[in-house]
Amino acid sequence: MSQETILIVDDSPENLTVLGELLKNDYRVLAATDGLRALQLAARQPGPDLILLDVMMPEMNGYQVLAALQATPETRDIPVIFTTAMCATEAEEQGLHLGAADYITKPLRPAIVLARVQTHLALKRARDALKRDKAGLEKEVLRQMQENRLIQDVAMRALARLAETRDNETGNHILRTQEYVQLLAQRARLLPQFCDELSERSVALIAKSAPLHDIGKVGIPDRILLKPGKLTADEWEVMKTHAALGADAIGRAVADLQQPPGFLMYATQIARHHHERWDGTGYPDRLAGNAIPLAARLMAIADVFDALISRRSYKAPMPPAVARETMAAGRGRQFDPVLLDIFLEAFDEFCEIARRRPDDADEVPAAEPAPAQPATEPAERMA
Repeated sequence: MSQETILIVDDSPENLTVLGELLKNDYRVLAATDGLRALQLAARQPGPDLILLDVMMPEMNGYQVLAALQATPETRDIPVIFTTAMCATEAEEQGLHLGAADYITKPLRPAIVLARVQTHLALKRARDALKRDKAGLEKEVLRQMQENRLIQDVAMRALARLAETRDNETGNHILRTQEYVQLLAQRARLLPQFCDELSERSVALIAKSAPLHDIGKVGIPDRILLKPGKLTADEWEVMKTHAALGADAIGRAVADLQQPPGFLMYATQIARHHHERWDGTGYPDRLAGNAIPLAARLMAIADVFDALISRRSYKAPMPPAVARETMAAGRGRQFDPVLLDIFLEAFDEFCEIARRRPDDADEVPAAEPAPAQPATEPAERMA
């Protein structure tokens, strides 16, 4: 262990000599004859481990020096022992009230000085060890939290990829829609009607859960899920069950956990309700307006936009400008009108996300003016 440092502060050279001779064999000793020099030495790195501070000094007394030490983050934790010829109890109480660790009266007795020094250095070592342990524990907790988040993300991505292995959609679909949802939620939380529900944490959890929106498709038969053309009315009814299937699967997983992570609540809402419509004509529960969970309303916009601009086995990709007009036509009918307005205002940013994460077969073109098209149901494939 490196030698500990003690700073002695006294306007009397004789007292400095006495204390220096007493301590120099066991400690590294620094000396100052006035308060200003004491503060300069205390501010050096590494700083002293203990300060022996005379109270009665000209210009800047010991109380003032202690106050300055306490006011500076780099020096406030250095223990200070006052040394003084003053014997009044009030003076001692004043020093301890200001934050001094101890009080030694003059004339100084070597045995008492050494005992007090050893005691307070031992206390400082113990406090420093606790700080290191606390910092190490906090670092380990943070590492484990990051690892748990990574495990959650990997597990969700794996489940989402599993669903996609049976679908016509590509892997980048879940990445794009996740970014769309996060961007839309971040902008929505700036509005008064959404700020309470969309905290920074809830936005992160909603985005985390977005990849599971179509997990229920694993329960749809291949003859329907992979059909290249339009679906019949009966086939479409089967296809629509994927929303409830996904929510039920996540719900059963949540029931098996004593403390389910918060994002699974949003994952359940999104899986079940992202095909609901603002006017109440969606599925599976025909919810309308604000009865549709906010996370699902965000996902609905992200999912439909990506479906419009992406190639599927049953359709060609739609130019972004045409997709924009198609989405706008669904305002107040298919989509939450306020959220859709946010989407339309930031449309170029959504297109940029699509350009950054294109499907292997498609490069999403830049947004450009195009004639308006009638509203459609891009996810629906009924004959």
